[in-house]
Amino acid sequence: MEKQRCEWLNLDNSLYVTYHDEEWGVPVHDDRTLFEMLILEGSQAGLSWETILKKRDNYRHAFANFDAETIATYTEADVERLMQDAGIVRNRLKINATLLNARVFLEIQREFGTFDRYLWNFVNGVPIHNHFDTIKEIPARTELSDRISKDLKKRGMKFVGSTIIYAYMQAVGLVNDHTKRCYHYKE
Repeated sequence: MEKQRCEWLNLDNSLYVTYHDEEWGVPVHDDRTLFEMLILEGSQAGLSWETILKKRDNYRHAFANFDAETIATYTEADVERLMQDAGIVRNRLKINATLLNARVFLEIQREFGTFDRYLWNFVNGVPIHNHFDTIKEIPARTELSDRISKDLKKRGMKFVGSTIIYAYMQAVGLVNDHTKRCYHYKE
């Protein structure tokens, strides 16, 4: 008998199934991974998550494996190089936001010791476990995503609106939105 999974999942895409089964909703405490997911969620704006998953390895190559210190040193020449990279979303605003967000990310690390500490403080270090029956019940944003988004914007980040931040919270496990029928819900 096949495992029951969240109904939003495209079961025909093995990359997506692996992402759902191994990453989505699993608490992340590694700063590099937290930065990667923040950038990927922002890059996804207006696109499907499947599109971004397919380009994820290209993003890792193009953006120094999401090393924020390296990305923070990128210049306009790097932006032009990235605009020619068909393996990523070639949107100048999103590319420039990645460079800016790397710098702000490093400032947050300096202030809090780690980005992990900054982010997980919003939930007192404990993931929020929701109890949704269907995907129709899952919100696109919440009061908490509004608060995190507002704080990140105040610090200077871009492509961190409340909807993007809620998807980010789901991706890095701040919130567990696996529906009740999904085998992950019970875990």
